[in-house]
Amino acid sequence: MTTIPQQIGKYRWTICALVFFATTVNYFDRNVLGLLRPILDKAGVFGADVASRELYYSWVVMSFQIFYAIGMILAGRFIDWIGTRKGYAFSLLGWSVAAIGHAMAFNTFTFGVWRAALGFTEAGNFPAANKTMAEWFPKKERAYATGIYNSGANVGAIVTPLFVPWMAEKWGWQAAFIFVGAIGLIWLFFWFRIYASPEQKLKAGVLSQAEYEYIHSDLDEQAEEKKSKGERISWFRLLNFRQTWSFFFGKFLTDGVWWFYLFWLPAFLNGENERKAAAFKALNPGFGGTLSDMPGVITWTLAVAVVYTISTIGSVYGGWLPKRFIDGGMPVYKARKTSMFMYALVPLSVLSASWLGQFNTWYAVLVIGLACAAHQAWSANIFTTVTDMFPKKAVASVTGIGGFAGAVGGICVSQSAGLLLKHYAALGRIHIGYGFMFIFCGVAYVAAWIIMHFLVPQLKRVEDL
Repeated sequence: MTTIPQQIGKYRWTICALVFFATTVNYFDRNVLGLLRPILDKAGVFGADVASRELYYSWVVMSFQIFYAIGMILAGRFIDWIGTRKGYAFSLLGWSVAAIGHAMAFNTFTFGVWRAALGFTEAGNFPAANKTMAEWFPKKERAYATGIYNSGANVGAIVTPLFVPWMAEKWGWQAAFIFVGAIGLIWLFFWFRIYASPEQKLKAGVLSQAEYEYIHSDLDEQAEEKKSKGERISWFRLLNFRQTWSFFFGKFLTDGVWWFYLFWLPAFLNGENERKAAAFKALNPGFGGTLSDMPGVITWTLAVAVVYTISTIGSVYGGWLPKRFIDGGMPVYKARKTSMFMYALVPLSVLSASWLGQFNTWYAVLVIGLACAAHQAWSANIFTTVTDMFPKKAVASVTGIGGFAGAVGGICVSQSAGLLLKHYAALGRIHIGYGFMFIFCGVAYVAAWIIMHFLVPQLKRVEDL
C-alpha cells in the first residue's frame, strides 16, 4: 500500500457535499407528489371515486418508475461517455424543468406525462453520484461518503413536508411544484464553479498532492486504469458477470420498498388519522372539537419528517459501520456483507406497523422510521458493492443496470399497492391492504441479501474487463 502523509487535506469532502445537495434537490422534486396527494385528491386530479383514486395514483407513480427505468438504461452509459461534470449537470437541469412542469398538469394523464419526464431525467443522479464517489474517494471511505451523500434523500424528505403542504395551502399546489423545481437551478451554478476531476484540481493547485495520492491509494485500481484507459464496456458484456446480477437483484427487491414509503407513507398516515377520527366520532356523536383534540390523531406532515430524520441517522451510520470494521482489520468484502446482513434484519420490525397503528399512530411512525433508516444504511453499502467489484470505467454503467432493476421492482410494488389498496378501500378496510404491503417491505432485504451472497460470496472483483 502507498504510504500517505498524515495531513492529506479535505477537498474530497467538498465534492461529497455537492453530491449531497444534488441528492437533496432530487428528493425535493420527487417527494412533492406524495405530500400533495391529499390536496390533489380534493382537487379531483385522480377522479371522484375514492377506491379508483388509489389505482389512478399508482399509475402516475408508475409512469415515473417506468421512465426512470428507461432513463437508467441510458444514464449510466451517457455519464460514462460524456463525463461526470457534464452528465450530472444535464440530468439536474432536466429534472428541474420537469418538476416545474407539474404546475401545468390538471388531471391523471397530464400528471403522468410530467411524472414520466421527471423519472427519465432523475435517473442520472445516482449513476453520476456513484461515479463521483469512485473518482474522489479510496475504497475504505466510499461507503461512508456514499452514506453522507445518500442522506440527502432523507434531508429532502424531512424538509419538504415542513413547507410544501403549507405553501400549497397558501399559494396553490402549482406554486409548490414551481418552487422546488427552481431550487435545482441554483445548484448548477455551484457545480460548474467547484467540480472538476482530481487530476484537474491537482493541476489547478486546489487539491494537494498528498490528498491526490490518498484518493488513488488503491493499487489494484491504479493498475486497472493504466491497463484500460479510455476503453468503453458494453452492457451485454457486463451482463455476463455474476457481480452485475448480484447488484441487479439487490436493487430489484429493495428499491420498491423505499418508493412505497416515499409515495404512500403520507396517504397511510392521513388514512390512519381519518380512521381514528371516524371511530372517535362514532363513540362521541356530540363532539365539537377539531382533529387535533382527538386521541391518537397526529400531525402527519410532522410524522413524515420524523420518519426521514430517523432514516438520516441510518444513512450516515450505515456507511460508518463497515469503515469501522475495515479499520479493525476485517477484509472489505466481509465488512460489507456483515453490515448489510445486520441492516437486512432491522426492517422486519415493520411487520408490526399496521398492528401498532391501531393503538397509537406514533408507534407505527417509529417502526417505519427504523425500517427507513435500515434501508438507507443498506443503500449506502449496496451502491458501494459496485465500486468494490468493478473498475471505475464501468461504475456508472453497472449502477444504471441496478437502477433499472430497482425501477422495475418499484413498478411491481406500485401496481401491487394500487390494486391491493383499491380492493381494501372499496371494502372500507384499507389498513389491511397496508398490512400486506408492510409484510413485503419487511422481508425484502433478507431475501436480497441471500441472493447476493449466493451469487458473490466474497464480492470478488471483476478482473477481465
